[in-house]
Amino acid sequence: MPAGWWMGLPAVLAVAAVLTWCARRYALRRKLFDQPGERRSHVVATPRGGGIAIVVTLLLALAAAAVIWPGARTLLLVSGLGLVLVAGIGWWDDHRPLPAVRRLLVHLLAAGLLAGLVWDATGNPWQALLALLFTTSLINIWNFMDGINGIATSQAILVGAAFALVLPGPLALAGIVLALACLGFLPFNFPNARIFMGDVGSGALGYAVAALVCLASVSTDISWLLLLVPLTAFLVDAGFTLLSRMLSGQRWMEPHTQHLYQRAVKSGATHTSVTGTYFVFGLFSITVFNACTYLQPRWEAAVAVAWIFFATGLWLLLRKGMRY
Repeated sequence: MPAGWWMGLPAVLAVAAVLTWCARRYALRRKLFDQPGERRSHVVATPRGGGIAIVVTLLLALAAAAVIWPGARTLLLVSGLGLVLVAGIGWWDDHRPLPAVRRLLVHLLAAGLLAGLVWDATGNPWQALLALLFTTSLINIWNFMDGINGIATSQAILVGAAFALVLPGPLALAGIVLALACLGFLPFNFPNARIFMGDVGSGALGYAVAALVCLASVSTDISWLLLLVPLTAFLVDAGFTLLSRMLSGQRWMEPHTQHLYQRAVKSGATHTSVTGTYFVFGLFSITVFNACTYLQPRWEAAVAVAWIFFATGLWLLLRKGMRY
């Protein structure tokens, strides 16, 4: 990549950090706090909504990209609009809680925009439908998994780095910018949380990660299954926890503390150790991912299935020892 592009990357980190500081001052002034409770993993009232800094940073990066690459303006505009929709409904929910159905409808609309881009790029309606379902799910998964200090942000950093290594040419900047925007926010949330991301940030991160996966699916030959490997920790924990709640007849959309990472904290582990454990597992996941991206498609899929089975077995083993 040209040196000029690299010179702009420190600005992404700086802008995200400054905006997070501003978001914290705003939250304190407006008294936007997440209060401790039985269904939460923190014990001190903490400002929320800091994820708006990541969102604004990503939107500024999209605007800069539209100036540099005018031929990609439509794609950037549509994906940016989807990000605004998800972040906007999350920002509203952070200020005044909304019904889950209303949020889901907005998520579907934003996911539909991303799916439309996939359809336009591939001409494959089934791949577009997969993008729609996957994006809607990931928006909510990232929200569900944003329950302890640093976990959602650090996993997004890993995903951004993983896809930056496999996306061709300038497209790699999408992963780098996502990782840097999250890195600018992280010191305010980990190891001690001075502000939480809030729904504005967690849902938007899920959308941004889904956009990276969709981008890789249309710009590389990597199997869809292998593209899921960098997300294994969240997909397995969120997916099987929600499935177990559904099968037991619980109201799965309600807040709870039954995810594996939440059980670990309830069992006495610190936020730092749990987030660190997920980060280490994420490092293994992206190592497997990057090592296998040049295999034949059937072997990529086989490795992905084997890795997800391994992660599922590990999840079951650890969860069994953390009943409470």
